[in-house]
Amino acid sequence: MKYGYGRVSSSGQNLTAQIKQLQEAGCDTIFKEKVSGRKKEDREQFNILLETVQEDDTIVVGKLDRFARSTKDALNTIEYLNNKKVSLIVLNMGGDKIDTGTAIGKLMITVLSGIAEFEADMIRERQLEGIEEAKQRGVYKGRPKKYTKNNKGLQYAIELFQNRATNKLTVKEIEEITKISRATLYRVSKKWGEDV
Repeated sequence: MKYGYGRVSSSGQNLTAQIKQLQEAGCDTIFKEKVSGRKKEDREQFNILLETVQEDDTIVVGKLDRFARSTKDALNTIEYLNNKKVSLIVLNMGGDKIDTGTAIGKLMITVLSGIAEFEADMIRERQLEGIEEAKQRGVYKGRPKKYTKNNKGLQYAIELFQNRATNKLTVKEIEEITKISRATLYRVSKKWGEDV
């Protein structure tokens, strides 16, 4: 059986191109998800795929970074697949079957995983440099604040929160009414200089 695996990092990204590529590669079943690949435990569909595959099955991925986000992760997963006698095809490497059970196949994956991890680190480093440069120029604002003093919903929630003694509402009830979390109520009330 040939299984495909496609993943994008966020819900705003599209899986269509990856799914088409996997279908063209002859995958019988395709596992897909929209989730960051940083932590293996967050990739629910990927973990189901690993449990599903059996001896002589093949996993197909479009790119190595869809399969593993670090060299260590790649090697651990490959070792797991080797033990199950499952093959791996990475399409952006020409669609050749990488025999991860051989020394040369394992070396190729190690090198390519290292390069993919290095590339991801470089992208993060460039992002941080860009943010730092923007801060120095005074144009970086950071993430917009969700709540400001002009937010009527927050004002109402804080008013309810500060008048708990008279309105007889619990913090949980205020949370349910206003949809503003307990942590925000305490933090904002304290920040605005009110006694909590």
